Amino acid sequence: MPSKELVAASSRPLVLSILAEGESYGYEIIQRVRQLSGERLEWTEGMLYPVLHRLERQGLVKSVWRTAETGRKRKYYKLVRKGAAALAEERRHWLSVHETLAGLWGPTLKTT
Repeated sequence: MPSKELVAASSRPLVLSILAEGESYGYEIIQRVRQLSGERLEWTEGMLYPVLHRLERQGLVKSVWRTAETGRKRKYYKLVRKGAAALAEERRHWLSVHETLAGLWGPTLKTT
């Protein structure tokens, strides 16, 4: 399991990337992170919602309340143009870090 610091640092690009796939609500985002990480990342609502609220305050995502088929209200989040630009910047930074570490750790690097 990655450290809390690494999970916190990666939360912004992960959420922006998931919302780049299309609008989503909290529980669905948590499930998508779990799926993408092969169940190595276990996010909670207490970790996700502060990230979503911060992204909304920064003008990177917008939210709207909708009623699901079940009748339950859900807050859906959507990436906006400014968020797509922020995601492109995040991608450049993370790829730079990844390439640097891959260069240090060599081509035989294996993940478990």
